[in-house]
Amino acid sequence: MNTNNNPIDLNFATIDVRNVQYNARASVADFDACVLEYAQLSELARSQCVGIFDLQYGHSTAERLDIFPAKKANHPAPVLIYIHGGYWRSQTKEDAALMAKAYTDAGVAVAVLEYPLAPKATLAEIVRSVRSAVAWLYKNATTYGVDPIRIFASGSSAGGHLVGMLIAPNWQTDYQLPPNVIRGGVALSGLYDLRPLCETYHNEWLNLHTEQAERLSPLFELPETHVPLVLAVGGLETDGFKNQTDVYERAYRAKGYPVKRVQTPHCNHFNLLCEMAKPDSDLNKAILKMIFE
Repeated sequence: MNTNNNPIDLNFATIDVRNVQYNARASVADFDACVLEYAQLSELARSQCVGIFDLQYGHSTAERLDIFPAKKANHPAPVLIYIHGGYWRSQTKEDAALMAKAYTDAGVAVAVLEYPLAPKATLAEIVRSVRSAVAWLYKNATTYGVDPIRIFASGSSAGGHLVGMLIAPNWQTDYQLPPNVIRGGVALSGLYDLRPLCETYHNEWLNLHTEQAERLSPLFELPETHVPLVLAVGGLETDGFKNQTDVYERAYRAKGYPVKRVQTPHCNHFNLLCEMAKPDSDLNKAILKMIFE
């Protein structure tokens, strides 16, 4: 964590360096093995948990979610939304349920989202989609044993960015939601200032100009209420992702908001998420403390 007041570098010396710093796939020795681990852990969790699958929260075929009801709680139970990563252009909810058993065993329901992917969908449309999912979940919560006033949002990488856009202000009234509909956030290896991506190869599918990137950056859309936040980034990740987390944490703390930074020195960009499948991990302990405080 960057603890001083010096500027945090998100742009790096050249575009070539920036491309490397924000290349998550190249930061691990075997990306395919990481994806396979997600799939295997998710398949195991889905086989061990009761699930309600492919609930349609919007009009697009991609706008679906799965709910895993809590086991040990008196219903209605709190719910943890999970939003998958994939740089807004890949991955699916089917491979993203690996944390379901750890949380349902602890008395927390889990809702895993699917959303339209870039470049077919713009990033603004993706943000609108996940906000629609929250609205649907809030309005249908009790049908599935979920407490509508205890909705928490989590996500990794691109999903971490989308968590930041869910705790952002000034969208909830458009969906007839209370301002504090999201009671806490969990963002892993997120991207919070998108402006540095505008000149990188990522913009081949994001198609953002600087003004759009700023409007869609959680760094510039901090919540107006005290929303607790758990942040983590792997110790084996690039400085690009580490610095993104540092700058968001610093801005969040500057507002006086509660932040728990979980140190994960042994994790890379991908296996960090696997910590959520481990009931006794420091990350899970921090998340469950936030939910049940």
